[in-house]
Amino acid sequence: MDEAARLRDSTQITLPSGTLGCLREEVEARFTVTVRNEQAGIRIIGSPVEIKDVSGFLARHGVAVA
Repeated sequence: MDEAARLRDSTQITLPSGTLGCLREEVEARFTVTVRNEQAGIRIIGSPVEIKDVSGFLARHGVAVA
């Protein structure tokens, strides 16, 4: 994996549309991230530390993050 792909993976989470549901508001309130609706789904963008924390939070709430 090249540096750009590794950096991108550590600074964003992409999910299918509708995956976050009511968790979106909590993610935006709890973490310093940007949540964007895009054609391909939802993109959560933040620092590597925030993305790791969001990933753990989502996993605890049953959202699969690859």
